[in-house]
Amino acid sequence: MKKTLLLAEALFVLAGIGCGGNPDDLVSNSNEPGESLAVSSEALTTQNCAQLTANSVIDNGNDGNLPTNTLDDLADTRWSRFGRDSWIDYDLGSVQTLTGVAIAWHQGNARASEFSVSVSSDGLSYTSVYTGKSTGTTTAAETYSFAARAARRLRIYVKGNTVNEWSSIAEARVCGTSSTGGGTGSGVVWRGDFETGDRSQWSKTQMVSADRLQVLSSPTRQGSYAIKVTVKQGDNPISASGNRNELVRMTNEKEGDEYFYRWNTMFASDYPSAKTWQLFTQWHHSGDSGSPPVEFYVNGETIYLRLQGSNVVWSRPLVRGQWLDFIFHVKWSAKSSVGFVELYVNGQLVLPKKYSATLYSGMTNYLKVGLYRNSTIAPTGVVYHDGWIQGRSLADVQ
Repeated sequence: MKKTLLLAEALFVLAGIGCGGNPDDLVSNSNEPGESLAVSSEALTTQNCAQLTANSVIDNGNDGNLPTNTLDDLADTRWSRFGRDSWIDYDLGSVQTLTGVAIAWHQGNARASEFSVSVSSDGLSYTSVYTGKSTGTTTAAETYSFAARAARRLRIYVKGNTVNEWSSIAEARVCGTSSTGGGTGSGVVWRGDFETGDRSQWSKTQMVSADRLQVLSSPTRQGSYAIKVTVKQGDNPISASGNRNELVRMTNEKEGDEYFYRWNTMFASDYPSAKTWQLFTQWHHSGDSGSPPVEFYVNGETIYLRLQGSNVVWSRPLVRGQWLDFIFHVKWSAKSSVGFVELYVNGQLVLPKKYSATLYSGMTNYLKVGLYRNSTIAPTGVVYHDGWIQGRSLADVQ
């Protein structure tokens, strides 16, 4: 019995030291399940995260639990700071391609932490790339993914948790691929090919009902699944102009980014002919109104690629019942001397590099795929999409 009491006292004292003496965190830690004097030295296990090595880590304060604790592969050490908007910042030593961050939250099975992630190439100007909340169900690492960004530093801002305002991270790893330069380099950035059997690869949907965006096993262009998009007159899921049912992917293209995109589209055999606009792929600007800076659409019996709402740079006759294979190469810029587009269809270069502004000044873009059309069109429209992939080189998407 005496040995038991001595051990209990030792555990209490150690918990107090680890908390920096804060009464709220002391109570929380002393009651936390799974705390142990045993130390794990195994490398952090992450899911869907190619770990990058951080050269150093800094914070905007701590309670004695240092930021370096988040890189030591020890599950029972941590970085902690009391107060909203606490942050911890990882320096990779050089610009690399970042795709996410894996975080093992201290007491992550007892409370959910609210946080955001920003990245920077110079340590001065930061861009927000993710906002969310941990599940509150596990102490294991959770991976939070975002569209690939070329950056050197990654900063995690924590706004407290569902119990108190403590920011506490046991381990964290930046995810991505090694790269140099501002937004170039090889690597697949994202797949939206429906091979998950659902729409989970996409950020969100704008649809009036699930039958309007159906993932099906036939017809397909590649793999086991494609999506069937149906639009009927009156479909208006976001109470805006026109009728639509669309998938959204927050690709967040910014000034200087350069990507290749591949996808397959097939218009149904009874696809309606209407002398007005019917968009099937668009990169929408972060602003709310106006034509998107890049759009693929049908008007009458012709398919068009238009930039900046007025500049048609490519067209071809509409075909029904046949898959069209697109590879689209874009330099994203608000400057017409920097931005460009290049297009392959069915393996043929149909639009050599064409310089043009591909962003609106001060804005970013995001991807919308499906069917969005003039509300005056009465017949039902059906279009199929498959094989979406975003990469940094032609080889990545081929």
